Amino acid sequence: MFFLRNLSHTINLHPSYYGPHMKEFLQRNLHGDVEGTCSGRVGFIICVLTITNISPGKVLPGSGLAEFVVHYQAIVFKPYKGEVVDAIVTSVNQIGFFADVGPLQVFVAQKLMPSDFKFDSNGPCYRGDDQMIEKNGQVRLKIVGLKHQATQINAVGTIKEDYLGQIQ
Repeated sequence: MFFLRNLSHTINLHPSYYGPHMKEFLQRNLHGDVEGTCSGRVGFIICVLTITNISPGKVLPGSGLAEFVVHYQAIVFKPYKGEVVDAIVTSVNQIGFFADVGPLQVFVAQKLMPSDFKFDSNGPCYRGDDQMIEKNGQVRLKIVGLKHQATQINAVGTIKEDYLGQIQ
């Protein structure tokens, strides 16, 4: 699910960047530091929308660096258990398949597929009565488990329920 969140980030600025263009440098640095990153508690930071506040800098003793706290609004992607999402299959093997939901990688084990799905090594793919799951194919899956770590989120999914599986 996508959310609009108010977040903050601390930036240390070298003295060579002090001057009239300091604010533009802080903005570029913020975008480079946080966009495309993952925090287990926040989720995947997709895009910084606006910078709401830049604190006055504090010079750090001994180094000459200035520390700024930048408050901003960002669009974040945070998946939840039970959420149904569309994904693109990235790899298929005998134990299951991996699919990407934007920046999130989801693993679907063979036990979490309908019983009629069989692995076909001549593809490789999984074939069911009326569906086939192969690399670069689109699937609709349900997230059944999440593991939040400091810099990543791991997910397990299923296609064993109604209206899940290959998207045609």
